[in-house]
Amino acid sequence: MTDLSQALAAPAEPRIDEHGRTYATGRRKNAIARVWIKPGRGTFTVNGRTADVYFARPVLRMVLAQPFQLTDRLSQYDIICSVVGGGLSGQAGAVRHGISRALALREPDLRSALKREGMLTRDSRVVERKKYGKAKARRSFQFSKR
Repeated sequence: MTDLSQALAAPAEPRIDEHGRTYATGRRKNAIARVWIKPGRGTFTVNGRTADVYFARPVLRMVLAQPFQLTDRLSQYDIICSVVGGGLSGQAGAVRHGISRALALREPDLRSALKREGMLTRDSRVVERKKYGKAKARRSFQFSKR
């Protein structure tokens, strides 16, 4: 066997820093989330506030919980993240992407389950730019006959 095939066949090592945390970056629309996860009781901090305060809408909190529900790791990790850019929806998607990537780095066995559900793929959809001669990206100005 060559070195390359041994490297591909060997199971991935968990990436954990000296503080016991795993770091990953998540992105969606114009939002960028830096996410650290470590074993704990499930505390969730976003930009210094709890996730329930920062993401007040239940739909956004559901988006954040998806990677943990999928992998049966609910309330097993403490999450600390800082998010910049975009709106709340994009930020929630960025945090979800970051959590999924961090989980896959910490527990390489979970990667296939997360990838199958599309949690590790960056959602590349962004707002289309406004064009000149148009009211918005595609909408024309109202036509006037006279």
